[in-house]
Amino acid sequence: MQEVILLKLGEIVLKGLNRNTFEGALLKNIRRRLAPVGPFDVRFAQSTISITPGPGADFEAAVDRVRKIFGVITFSRACVTEKTMESVCAAAVEYLRPQLSAVRAFKVETKRSDKKFPLKSPEISAEVGAALLDAYPNLHVDVHNPDVTVRVEIRDFGAYVHGEPEQGAGGIPVGTGGKAALLISGGIDSPVAAWMMAKRGVELTPVHFASPPYTSERAEQKVADLLRRVAAYAGRMYMITVPFARVQEEILDKCPEEYFTILMRRFMMRISAEIAKIEDCAALITGESLGQVASQTMQAIAVTDEASPLPVFRPLIGMDKSEIVSISRKIDTYDLSVLPYEDCCTVFTPRHPRTRPELAAVLEAERALDVESLVRACVEGRRVTKITAESV
Repeated sequence: MQEVILLKLGEIVLKGLNRNTFEGALLKNIRRRLAPVGPFDVRFAQSTISITPGPGADFEAAVDRVRKIFGVITFSRACVTEKTMESVCAAAVEYLRPQLSAVRAFKVETKRSDKKFPLKSPEISAEVGAALLDAYPNLHVDVHNPDVTVRVEIRDFGAYVHGEPEQGAGGIPVGTGGKAALLISGGIDSPVAAWMMAKRGVELTPVHFASPPYTSERAEQKVADLLRRVAAYAGRMYMITVPFARVQEEILDKCPEEYFTILMRRFMMRISAEIAKIEDCAALITGESLGQVASQTMQAIAVTDEASPLPVFRPLIGMDKSEIVSISRKIDTYDLSVLPYEDCCTVFTPRHPRTRPELAAVLEAERALDVESLVRACVEGRRVTKITAESV
């Protein structure tokens, strides 16, 4: 019995003349994501993507990967059979045995895309339902509140039988929403921001600021591990690690302590923007949430953004911590995020940070620094690490 995966598209179906672009990107992402787990034939026809395993393919691994591909609204494991009622009924009885043996109420829904098939949808549903009632004495039909809905699809090239679909990742395919540089720390927030922007089709270039000897190698490894979990959804990416200790030391030595955090954030924006230009990114992404810490007040964010020539996306801006934590658990990053390895944002923390900084005062404080030289040194000292979900 041939088993396949059927994918239903999400908001892609609402697109207009550029719909082909989104469909092509989704097919490319699916093939790339499945390549490490075996040969699969991926085809798109009649608003459905079918994934057929080849010899030696890991079907269970493929199901797990499909669950995390943006652009898919639902997916189903399905049985492929010949387009005869005898074959369809036999497949429904055998393929859905684990589900139907454990429930009492069911109904059958049929979609007949092949209008040449001799029976209409209600007639197909009636015959399949009769076969299931004969095979399973425990069952009865309930069209309003079934425990299981048996789905039959009659298509031009064959018939599919499957049960309840599973929820997909939703969103739109990664790569269709542009490319942006992600400011990534080892905390809870920025991996969630990465996931949310990837869901909107954005290809990510993570930028991580490391401050050895004040931060450890394990802190940087923690960030790489977080990104690998995000990569299960966002696909491969290249993490750029920036040496940041000298910048922090200069600010600490030459600027008022109360402005340390805001000046540090402004340097991060400048450096990330320079890297973004090199990497052909059109925006920056941060994990900031309004009012969460001193550097995330409305006034502080405005002063921070003044240093960036690129737009800054903050997908978490209106969320509270419990909402962010909930998503981090969903995408499996929470347990790593709470590991106690310090990142550069937690060293040299001022005792009394200015929560409502004025731009004029911040610019005055910056005059003590050779901003251009410090930014250039950070950009030139960057390191690149390839990140994939397979490199865990």
